[in-house]
Amino acid sequence: MELRNIGLKSHGISIHVGYVAPKTVKGVVVLVHGFGEHSGRYLDGVLPALVETGFAVVFYDNFGHGKSGGKRGHCPSYMALLELLDVIIDLAKSKFVNQPLFLYGHSMGGNLVLNYALRNKTDIRGIIASSPYLRLGFQPPKWKMVLGKAMLKFWPSLTLPSGLDPNGISRIPEEVARYKTDPLVHDKVSPMYSFPIMDAGEWAINNAAALNVKTLLLHGTGDLIIDYKGTEEFHENSPGRTTLQLFEGGYHELHHDLCHKEVLQGIQSWLQQQL
Repeated sequence: MELRNIGLKSHGISIHVGYVAPKTVKGVVVLVHGFGEHSGRYLDGVLPALVETGFAVVFYDNFGHGKSGGKRGHCPSYMALLELLDVIIDLAKSKFVNQPLFLYGHSMGGNLVLNYALRNKTDIRGIIASSPYLRLGFQPPKWKMVLGKAMLKFWPSLTLPSGLDPNGISRIPEEVARYKTDPLVHDKVSPMYSFPIMDAGEWAINNAAALNVKTLLLHGTGDLIIDYKGTEEFHENSPGRTTLQLFEGGYHELHHDLCHKEVLQGIQSWLQQQL
């Protein structure tokens, strides 16, 4: 599996982009990582599974994440996140012409791919949303919420600890340790990154009936970071367009959890069905 890198800029910020392709390409997937992490964490599980199924994968690190530029945990705006995703989609289409295109988003990435599909006329063939960040699974301290909302107006780039407990990403201790020691993982978040994403998550739930793209929703019932019931609600509000797969007791990163083989096989099967 040969990885190739592409350099681009968005809003004056350098963005790390890469792609990989099988010998025979059946389709292309644009992969969007979660908050605080980076695309490199998908190279040893998700990417091989997609390539094995015949899909090229275009991946990138978002503003303030991984190998991309920008202040850690800060972005220009929520619309800038969607605009960057649009740029990556166009790039994928230019690299893999006339191939069916899918979006795969985890956590924050799930929020972005669902909102992108709801807000744009698109020819996307399908969406995979893994533990999509539609509603938090924990309540941040009241003081942090009050301060953050004030700073969104006066100091939107101020970063504070996100409050995410890394022990909630997986039931496999080695995966938690790998997350904690990854130098490209961070726990900073600015008001500009956090509050617009929260609002967009609720907006997506409330407007899910407008979804016109076949979508696979994956969530673990043991996820303490993102509330799986928000994903259930999205599914209920978009009848006939979504397939919901719940994994009993599964933690936030299902592709790094005890059920990872079942999760990846389910994704492969669903993608094959869409072709």
